[in-house]
Amino acid sequence: MKSKILKIALFCGILTFCACDDYLDMTPTDSVSDKTIWSSVPNAEMAINNYYNYISYLSNFDSGQSTAGITEGFTDMLKYGAMTYNAHMYVPNELAYGGTVLTPTYVSAYLGNWGKMYEYVRIVNQGLSDLRKWGTGIEDSEFKRLEGEIRFFRAWLYTDLLKRYKQVILYNEDLTQIKKDKPLSPESEGWDMVEADLRFAAANLPLANKNTSNNTRLTSGAAYGLLSRSMLYAKRWDVVVEAYEALEKQNIYGLVDDFADAFDHEKALNGKETLLVYAYDKNGVSHSFDNYFAPGGDENNSVSGGMGTPTQEMVESFELATGGFPDWSAWHTTSGTDQTPPYADLEPRFQATVLYNGASWKGRKIEPYVGGKDGWAAWKVDAVPAGRTTTGYYLRKLVDETHDFSEQSQSTLPWVAIRYAEVILNYAEASYNLNKTAEANNAVRRIRTRVGLPYSDKAGSSLFDAIRQERKVELAYEGQYYWDMKRWKLAHTAFTGTRVHGLKIEKDDAGTFVYTYVDCDLQDRHFPQKMYQIPLPVDELNSNSEVEQYAEWK
Repeated sequence: MKSKILKIALFCGILTFCACDDYLDMTPTDSVSDKTIWSSVPNAEMAINNYYNYISYLSNFDSGQSTAGITEGFTDMLKYGAMTYNAHMYVPNELAYGGTVLTPTYVSAYLGNWGKMYEYVRIVNQGLSDLRKWGTGIEDSEFKRLEGEIRFFRAWLYTDLLKRYKQVILYNEDLTQIKKDKPLSPESEGWDMVEADLRFAAANLPLANKNTSNNTRLTSGAAYGLLSRSMLYAKRWDVVVEAYEALEKQNIYGLVDDFADAFDHEKALNGKETLLVYAYDKNGVSHSFDNYFAPGGDENNSVSGGMGTPTQEMVESFELATGGFPDWSAWHTTSGTDQTPPYADLEPRFQATVLYNGASWKGRKIEPYVGGKDGWAAWKVDAVPAGRTTTGYYLRKLVDETHDFSEQSQSTLPWVAIRYAEVILNYAEASYNLNKTAEANNAVRRIRTRVGLPYSDKAGSSLFDAIRQERKVELAYEGQYYWDMKRWKLAHTAFTGTRVHGLKIEKDDAGTFVYTYVDCDLQDRHFPQKMYQIPLPVDELNSNSEVEQYAEWK
């Protein structure tokens, strides 16, 4: 979607959604009536434009995934480096360390979004109710297209609720069913609703036309993409396969040749790999991701950057460009080594994801070493690192290399919410669970072939490990890994009793770099099994007599 669809304030900002008694049939003169909005396709579209903001809200560029910063900070992917007690600083570390701090109130505050999601669900259901009431004169195909957009967003919201809370309160467009006290529904019923909404959307939204510049609204491809993702959480493997096959049949989507182009400022908007994207505009809606994650040496960054940086564990998750993993033991020394790490030999996804010592960036070389332009800071020793890395790395993926902070403080890099690579990997996992080994292997091979990596067929747990590996590196920092580890029920072992590390880099008088392996946690991480389900918020418990806190959080 292009930025023009985001300029909704010109219309929506003046709307007063008023309910008029039918028998009076009075048209207000100081506001726009529901009838005026929902009886016209252009007006209905402008009202629905407001729902597109929900894509951004649940992205890594906003706070809907976590108000403590991106969820990768709770995993072995990313280390938040500042000691200041604030979001995007110390709080993600506190969540990762766990322990007594993980109370229902604390977890709800930083990882819950119950109230906001239900606010949005109410708005979406109101829109669908009004469309059905006032849109009776709209041509049938257009009516169904509008309904498909609305139902996509309801599924979008409930997918997020279900992946967090498992059991949720279900509301549809029948507004008479809204009441203060209402019980939680079984998880399966929630996924039933999501699946039905997305099937309707996929059947009634238009196909994408990647050859035009006005592909601004939701498409059938976006609906199938979300169906693929949501049904992975629901473990409805057949539906995941069905969604993939439907997209293959559309013959619109595929993998771009260059992995980095999937996130490019311009190429991502209409690229064949993009199923759902949210565009930003320097004259309208923008985001602050670059402020937090850009290299500390970037000039005119008002926040200073480098608040969260990739870990050594994540770096070592990437293979050599020829396949297989390098031996990193030489750099696992606390006494330091002057051997140059094998960065240049690693696969293309590493080069497009992580900035390392000497990497090219904005016409210069990154200097993440002690005294370098981008700097290095010791975790907890330098309490306010002020734009210095605590791991020896900076994030490249999702940070806009074309962003000039002197011209625009905020970033406008688009958020690619769903891309075809994810759908292929979803299909691989579903095929594995359906014992379709050949199909799963072919899907994994397709992902690896794009970046020039060899692949030999696997079976059993080795195949599952291969799927996990590709999801981790292919979808790194796209807001998937934390939730993947939770749905696989692997987080309590992978993120308990572990620490993340980095390389302290020092440059001597002769210009030689010395790399020293450092502990960036200084205490063990802890993921208790109760964290697989986010606790219900206190406000809901206090206001709804039909619900009680999940057993593990009592």
